[in-house]
Amino acid sequence: MTSDPLGRLPHGIAFRFVDRVLEMTPATRVVALKNVTVDDPHLQGHFPGNPLVPGVLLVEAMAQTAGLLLAEGSSAVLAQIRDARFRRPVVPGDRVRIEAERLGGLGGLHRFGVKASVDGALVAEAEIVLAETS
Repeated sequence: MTSDPLGRLPHGIAFRFVDRVLEMTPATRVVALKNVTVDDPHLQGHFPGNPLVPGVLLVEAMAQTAGLLLAEGSSAVLAQIRDARFRRPVVPGDRVRIEAERLGGLGGLHRFGVKASVDGALVAEAEIVLAETS
């Protein structure tokens, strides 16, 4: 693992939804953390008085986590989301643990099983396919 695995993500800081890598087995499995705070910009309008993380941003966090398993120096775009399930809302104060495991791939396509949990309770899961762009 490089000294800064998050530095491998092509996203700018404003669109990075992973705060820290907790565990990593290169090319196989990664566990990351996203701390949700009331100051997160997207929570200002989703929803006023009852903030919660949009499901699409939770999927983005899971895709970014999966992207950490790609070969160093490569980047990818989200190609497919399969069987996404959202179990409960994610709110300010939650520490989201995101796990991604490589399921396989073919050529420049890579399949990952991803899940997100808060305090041990599953909040979301999906199969994500990333397509390499470089």
